[in-house]
Amino acid sequence: MNQAITPAPVAPVAPAPAINAPSISSSAVLIDLSISTWTGRKLDKRASNDITAQNGAAKGVANVSKKLLGDCAELDAVQKFAANARNSHYSMTMPWSDLGMRLCPTKKYIDANGYERTMTELQTEFHRLVNVFLDAYSWEMQNAQLKLAGLFNPDEYPTRDALASKFKFRFVAIPLPDAGDWRLDIGNEAASVLRSGYEKFYGDQLKTAMSDVWGRAHDALSKMSERLDYADDTTKKVFRDTLVSNVQEIVDLLDTMNITADPVMTEAHRRLDAAMQGITPDALRADAYLRATTKRQVDEVKRIIDNLPGLGF
Repeated sequence: MNQAITPAPVAPVAPAPAINAPSISSSAVLIDLSISTWTGRKLDKRASNDITAQNGAAKGVANVSKKLLGDCAELDAVQKFAANARNSHYSMTMPWSDLGMRLCPTKKYIDANGYERTMTELQTEFHRLVNVFLDAYSWEMQNAQLKLAGLFNPDEYPTRDALASKFKFRFVAIPLPDAGDWRLDIGNEAASVLRSGYEKFYGDQLKTAMSDVWGRAHDALSKMSERLDYADDTTKKVFRDTLVSNVQEIVDLLDTMNITADPVMTEAHRRLDAAMQGITPDALRADAYLRATTKRQVDEVKRIIDNLPGLGF
């Protein structure tokens, strides 16, 4: 008689690791911003070779980069505007990934004067400036022939349509997945490994994002503390109105950027908001007592940041 064989017990699958990073998927979105412009510059190989030969230098040690339109005010306006638009993007978001996407609190994104409205207005103005440049392009190209003289090469100038395609301004909000939300049709063990890896990334990026907020606050408060540190006209320190407006922006930052509901950041916001009520640059310049009181309150908030572990301020 054959003896029944009892199958070996199957080892239980290890549970997924606990999620330590707080979920912020409902309080923030990822922003993918892409702004591109035409540089209007070109490397001139012939001129580069001529320069090195004239100076007896080795080939390749010097390059001649020419501005195809010379000093074109319309192109400069587009390029400067694009740089300022990126700065606006950075000021309303926090770092997230090496790919360039940044984190924006949902509250900041949908606010009446928040990210979506601000960037849409900037996008509209960018395209207006681009059209102004494109309308001037033909005339500027004719002038460039006089400016560049022997360096002018008509083959280096794109058509208007080709040139228009080099200017882009696009932004999109992308939902942020939870650290524990791993929707893949794979085995439990593989899912556990992948979830653990993403959890670490999620936690690290969240820490970086919040450290960025604390860093901005620390810089603004340090500057105010230093500039207000004088008692009378004999030791007077000059400061611009932006000293106050920058700290007022930090008050808003500590509120809208607190996507983890951090009680320490909540308390820092409460104290700084109270300290900045009714404060104006002229009042600080005129009133020594107000300066001393404001500096003391600012230093108290700065001390909260200085005592946070792992930031190294």
